[in-house]
Amino acid sequence: MGKAGRALKHVLESYRISQNKLAVTMSIERTVVYRTDPTGETITEITKALEEINPDAAKQFVKLYLGDIIEAKEDAARDIE
Repeated sequence: MGKAGRALKHVLESYRISQNKLAVTMSIERTVVYRTDPTGETITEITKALEEINPDAAKQFVKLYLGDIIEAKEDAARDIE
């Protein structure tokens, strides 16, 4: 399981969101959520679906998945100031 898959699993468990609820919101089969590791386009769709279900869960998913990149940008912005 890749980084996106681990982030998604953590968020679904932490926010008590079922794979089925995410799948229904995304208009896909539950088995697709369960069996596949998210890719670029899918990550965008997952984020949009999570925003509909729970905006905090969507933010956490993005933070867990892109955390290193976001932190590096924030550090660079602070260095410029």
